[in-house]
Amino acid sequence: MSAVIAAMITAIVGVLGTLFAPLLQQRLTARQRAEDAQAEERRRRFEERRAAYIAMNRASRQFHTLLKDALHRIRDDVYADEDRVRLEEARRDYRDRYAEAQMIVPERVLDASRDLNTVLAGIDAAAKRIDRGLARDGETAAAVLLELKEAEPRLTAMRRLMREDLGVLD
Repeated sequence: MSAVIAAMITAIVGVLGTLFAPLLQQRLTARQRAEDAQAEERRRRFEERRAAYIAMNRASRQFHTLLKDALHRIRDDVYADEDRVRLEEARRDYRDRYAEAQMIVPERVLDASRDLNTVLAGIDAAAKRIDRGLARDGETAAAVLLELKEAEPRLTAMRRLMREDLGVLD
């Protein structure tokens, strides 16, 4: 009797194994697909953040450079309309890159960008006043160029935070 029961149990287990194997395989496949989708989403977000960082860094540095150039040209009395146009384009690009990044980068990077923006916006406003002949007392291109040096450590701090967030460690 025990051999018959053992044979029946073996047959039942065999039939159940045959029936449940596709279900088990389907669950494993679904789990793998979900893990793959999560990994792909993480990779996509990383690439999106990386692209935003590249654009923000480039636009910030370009705006900084063109402000410096503008102040030198104002000081040397050779500032022209084409210089104004280039600076305005850089200012708009800088603003647009920041706006794009606001939804995808961590707050600490945005804080660093705001710190930098405080300096760059102040210098930009001073350069416009000087260019228009509306400079405040003691506000000269040479003096504002010295103030622009405050932006350099802020550019470095922002870049460092971006690199850290991307996992680039020195």
